[in-house]
Amino acid sequence: MDTTTPTPQRWSLEDLFGGPQSPEFGRALEELDRRAEALQAVRNELKPGLSPERFLEIVRQVEELSDLMHRVYATAGLWFYEDTQNPEAQALLAQMRQKSAEIENRTLFFELWFKNLEGEEAERLIQAAGERYRYWLEQMRAWKPYTLSEGEEKIVNLKNATGRSALDTLYDTITSRYKFTLEVDGETKTLTRGELMVFARDPRPEVREAAYRELYRVYSGDAPVLAQIYQNIVSDWKNEYLEVRGFESAIAVRNKINDLPDEVVETLLAVSRKNAPLFQRYFRLKARVLGMERLRRYDVYAPVTKAEKRYGYDEARRMVDEAFSAFDPRFAELAARVFERGHVDAEVREGKAGGAFCWTPAPGTVPWVLLNYQGRPDDVSTMAHELGHAVHGMLAGEHPVFTFHAPMPLAETASTFAEMLLVDHLLATESDAAVRRQVLFDQMDGNYATILRQAYFALFEIEAHRMIPEGATADELKAVYRRNLEEQFAGAVELSDEFDWEWISIPHIYGTPFYVYAYAFGQLLVLALYKRYREEGEAFKPRLFRILEAGGTVAPAELLSREGFDITTTEFWQGGYDVIAELLEKLEQESEA
Repeated sequence: MDTTTPTPQRWSLEDLFGGPQSPEFGRALEELDRRAEALQAVRNELKPGLSPERFLEIVRQVEELSDLMHRVYATAGLWFYEDTQNPEAQALLAQMRQKSAEIENRTLFFELWFKNLEGEEAERLIQAAGERYRYWLEQMRAWKPYTLSEGEEKIVNLKNATGRSALDTLYDTITSRYKFTLEVDGETKTLTRGELMVFARDPRPEVREAAYRELYRVYSGDAPVLAQIYQNIVSDWKNEYLEVRGFESAIAVRNKINDLPDEVVETLLAVSRKNAPLFQRYFRLKARVLGMERLRRYDVYAPVTKAEKRYGYDEARRMVDEAFSAFDPRFAELAARVFERGHVDAEVREGKAGGAFCWTPAPGTVPWVLLNYQGRPDDVSTMAHELGHAVHGMLAGEHPVFTFHAPMPLAETASTFAEMLLVDHLLATESDAAVRRQVLFDQMDGNYATILRQAYFALFEIEAHRMIPEGATADELKAVYRRNLEEQFAGAVELSDEFDWEWISIPHIYGTPFYVYAYAFGQLLVLALYKRYREEGEAFKPRLFRILEAGGTVAPAELLSREGFDITTTEFWQGGYDVIAELLEKLEQESEA
């Protein structure tokens, strides 16, 4: 991996039509319309007895149009996220949302026709399309009970462009403008959210408290507006999916999208709830190590060493490359491509979206990775995590645009595995015992943040989606969230009132309802996978690569079953928590030694 860039860079969008303001991008928009028109022209051919050869040609037309739309949309989306305050980028993203809805409406007839075919006729054509398109076509048929008439589907598509999607963009635009003020060592700093959250891991308790107070001071100042946005997103979700499409519950929609049985998700959340005392035990241990009677919520991510080690950007890149290479050269080579193509934006700057993500627009593309790199160990882990996503997208790049993305429950597999590779590398190469100890505590902090915290977010969403249609106010939602926190921590952590507003600061519950349980699913799955890797070594690698290369071409439960994992059982999920319990016991023994 090239490590010549000493500081975080800004990405280039040249690989997407030369960028959003290029003539080539304008021509791509014109090509979209031409392809949509060409597809519309086949409508009269969709009749019983359609030849297998012609059906396959039409499927390929649908694929090419969808692939192009994904690339065009990503161009606008990536431009917006690099500066959410850029009015031209805001306008282009809104235009592309509208364009996407229009294209979908113009070509909706194909999907509706295929869903409504008789069983034998549909199966004949699925056989003709071959394995490349089988799962996509079968999944299309599986949505038949929730599908509306063509006219109704067109209205829903147009509604979403200016409804739920627009509300989510509004939330991003409002919150990306936030500036936070913090006094540290006598100096008043003006910070982005990412910069502010560095101080949530400061060794000084008073700095951690001040950082969290400032975070929720700013968010709660807009609580009436942010809560109203959320209330409308939830109401829109209910109106479309429960009232119009006929789903039985709000979370069942996400389960269907993820192709997971409701019972699997219910089991995951129930086992997580049952294991909350495991993390409560950890928080009590951490309080003892920090010399505190009880952790405050401000202290959950507190370092156990006095000074947190910092890593230069080029050093972080080298560490991630070494960790990936030690596992498998192919993993490292794919990650290196992201840097080589200039597809990483790691600068911290005003207006840029906070947090981190990986966006793989279409099969065969080298993904784009957004980071806000500040040199903390957590930033190095985030780099490994997002590059894991990128590796996953490239490994599945042989599949069509419909199925190359892994479903959400499996979407965190490569990313979380990549983080664990980095942790093992750190433990093996770090000579400072205090740093190694911090790494182990960071693992427990990460397991809490990725598993239990996300499971409780999902439990809150279930309540919120039930209450909001019944007229719940922002204050009533705040009270529900407080009870959620009280159950989660059960007295092991002292809660202060500002955390009652935490839910309005979580972008996922706005943009992708019920996404959060995928984090818990993915982390527990990877704990089980990583345990097998440590036991089996080289023999394990083909199993992992098969899971990653499958993308979204098979239902998660079936894919994992092929590799020996039964996610329908309580025992499977408990197995993940048992790995965490082993880590906790190790920390307890070392801390008491």
